[in-house]
Amino acid sequence: MANVAVIGAQWGDEGKGKIVDWLSARADVVVRFQGGHNAGHTLVIDGVTYKLSLLPSGVVRPGKLAIIGNGVVVDPWALLDEIERVKALGVNVTPASLMVAENAPLILPLHRELDHYRETSSTATALGTTRRGIGPAYEDKVGRRAIRVVDLKDVKTLGPKIDRLLVHHNALRRGMGVAEVDGAQLMRELAEIAPKIVPFAGPVWRRLEQARSEGRRVLFEGAQGALLDIDHGTYPYVTSSNTVAGQAAAGSGCGPNDIGFVLGIAKAYTTRVGEGPFPTELKNEIGERIGRTGAEFGTVTGRKRRCGWFDAVLVRQTVTTGGISGIALTKLDVLDGFEEVNVCVGYSLDGKQLDYLPVDANEQARIEPIYETFEGWGASTRGARSWADLPATAIKYIRRIEELIGAQVTLLSTSPEREDTILVRDPFLG
Repeated sequence: MANVAVIGAQWGDEGKGKIVDWLSARADVVVRFQGGHNAGHTLVIDGVTYKLSLLPSGVVRPGKLAIIGNGVVVDPWALLDEIERVKALGVNVTPASLMVAENAPLILPLHRELDHYRETSSTATALGTTRRGIGPAYEDKVGRRAIRVVDLKDVKTLGPKIDRLLVHHNALRRGMGVAEVDGAQLMRELAEIAPKIVPFAGPVWRRLEQARSEGRRVLFEGAQGALLDIDHGTYPYVTSSNTVAGQAAAGSGCGPNDIGFVLGIAKAYTTRVGEGPFPTELKNEIGERIGRTGAEFGTVTGRKRRCGWFDAVLVRQTVTTGGISGIALTKLDVLDGFEEVNVCVGYSLDGKQLDYLPVDANEQARIEPIYETFEGWGASTRGARSWADLPATAIKYIRRIEELIGAQVTLLSTSPEREDTILVRDPFLG
């Protein structure tokens, strides 16, 4: 049996929540390895909708261990709020079912405030963040001034650590003309929440090593998408962490050999939230129709998603940079009823044809998509659970996508419901 890492193959919002939940039936441990509560996963199980941000999607399944790895930045207040929200839906999260890496950095109120100041500043370019403090928290992590989960175990030691942190943040705030952080108040807030968080804290790397030695199957769950990776995405309109599969090891405390199959999630079309380049974006009625049919609004922010045709150039690129072994194709049913559907197969830049997305932002803004057009399908694909249920033209569309991206479609999702899934190849079997 192979462990499986699940990552987004586009700009996020690809439907990872349902796929991870579906796969978690075959796993023993589910691990979040990067990002924060800027990510949003929607699960629909037996008519109940769960909207998760920090909690791994496997937490809704009884008998599974959910882990938040060291690569995640953890807002302790948001985590407790989310635990209470799923409890109201019948899911009881306890230290027996959830472990948080003790070396994970914390998101503090000052991080959220700094994110807000930057995004609303008249002198800076907005990046379209969720304003939840994710980026500033990662900055403090690499700046070696972060407050981490382990620091909550003994709040008496927090004073010097908070002082060191505020030397940096108060200088920034003075430059922005906003009030400095009250260190004593921050200390009181952390002291109050510490007893509620500490019971979940532990050495995640040891727990995963134990799981490996016992032959347990581990599912590594990413957030956002490979095109938002801090190194390989459409910089600077990216998230603040690595979102590719290589981060699954570093963000959870295991070795790369512990990750077997990498499943990339991609919609049958393309969406993006926030700012940044989007070669196949449809600023017309077709884009609006895709958005309406696909209910394309952000789980976390409620922001309307930009919509466009499937971009095989970008997904082929993320298959390489993300280390993707196979693709789970989602929301095929959203394209039901179109007379024609297009797929981007290349780019044109200043009269030259490209088969990849250039890294330069100015060039990204100038590229034009080259499309291949396919006959649509009139019959519905919604709820299909076998290839025999799919129209021939839909199957032709899928097969052509496989050729263009250089990866097999190993799972096909045809509705938000867990069981409306066609399994081509079980990722846990490698």
